[in-house]
This record gives sequence, C-alpha cells and structure tokens, in this order.
Amino acid sequence: MTELILIRHGETDWNRELRFQGQLDVPLNAIGLEQARRVADRLALQPVHALVSSDLQRALQTAQALAQRAGYAAPLSESGLREQHFGMAEGLRAPDIQARHPQAWAQWVRFDEHYAFDGGECTRDFHVRVLGVLRALAQRHAGQTLAVVTHGGVLDMVYRSALGLSLSGPRVSEIPNAGINRVRLQGEAIEILDWADTRHLADLPPQPVYDQQRLAREREAAAQAADSA
Repeated sequence: MTELILIRHGETDWNRELRFQGQLDVPLNAIGLEQARRVADRLALQPVHALVSSDLQRALQTAQALAQRAGYAAPLSESGLREQHFGMAEGLRAPDIQARHPQAWAQWVRFDEHYAFDGGECTRDFHVRVLGVLRALAQRHAGQTLAVVTHGGVLDMVYRSALGLSLSGPRVSEIPNAGINRVRLQGEAIEILDWADTRHLADLPPQPVYDQQRLAREREAAAQAADSA
C-alpha cells in the first residue's frame, strides 16, 4: 500500500487564458508561484519519502518550491507524468480551435476516449500511460508516502479510475491549480482519501475553469436544435 499526495501545478498565463497547454513547456505566472509557495508551506509538516514531478517546468517549479520550503529532497523528474498531448490544439483556446478546425472541435467535445487531435494522444492511451507510471511508483515505494506534482488531466485519470468512471464523457471532478489530493494505491485499487483541498489558497483570485460539462451541454443543445430544425 502506498499513499500519494497528488498536487496539480500552480497557475500559468495559459491556464488563465484557457489555452490547451498539453506538453508545451509553459512556466508559472505570479499567481502560480504564490500558489506553489503556499502548497509548500501547507505540506511542510507532512513527511514524505520522495518527491516526484512531471518534467514540464510548470510542474517542476511547483515541486522545487516544495523541496525548498517544505524541506523535501530534490524532485525526481518523470516524463510519464506529463499532461495529455493535444497535438495541433496545443497553444490554442477553444474559440481558436472552433474557428480554425471546426470538425476537430466537434469531435473533441464528444469526449470520446478514442479520439485525439491530429498529432495528439487519445484519452485511452493517456490513461494507460498515467496509471502505468503511478502504479510503478507505488510498487517501487511500497509502504511509503510520495508527493507527486503533475497536471489536471493526470488527476482526472486518477479520479475516474478510483470511482470506476468511464474515460469517455466530460470531466466531473474539481481539479484546481495547487490543490492537494490524497489517494492510496494497493495493487490495481485506488482509494481517494481527500480531493481538491484548496484551503491554503482561499484568499487568492478565483481560478479559471475549463468546464467540459458546459461544453458537452452546449453540444447536446446544438444537436437537438439541428434535429428539430
């Protein structure tokens, strides 16, 4: 049995602009750096055996704050903890994709686990990658507690797996920047102990939200309107 303290990286300018970041290497903005400092202070008294991070700098900057302020060892870099690869959509906002690639956007908002933007990674393959890495870490550190700094999509895969949810369909979990999520892994089983804890961020500006459920509702409404026309 291994306990994971899963932390989404702090905010970036692209988070604020609701751009698809994917595997592009975007740094934290000023709010993100403050979020990283606060999550580090919050976890300063939490003993961990190792600190692991995605190798993208927004995650590494967050992990480095943990190492420096919480007194953890330097983070171990793990490329398998990167965000989902969104191919040609990376760097774009939803309106940009709708305007430039309307057919791709129409496919995307179906949230089909087998669909990927050109050059990108489908959710099914992403899930296999993420769970493979996390289970390998859990086996390597059996009986220990790990702090893991990663991305929103990675946490979505963990949440869906823990609750037995489909990989298709919009995201239903809250995944705030610099939120603290605690899970326990034993074999194939994932147990959520706590999720989306942001008490340490209470007085900071409201976070931008990429609302997949709203996008799915809008798609359904448009389809119904087309059927009745």
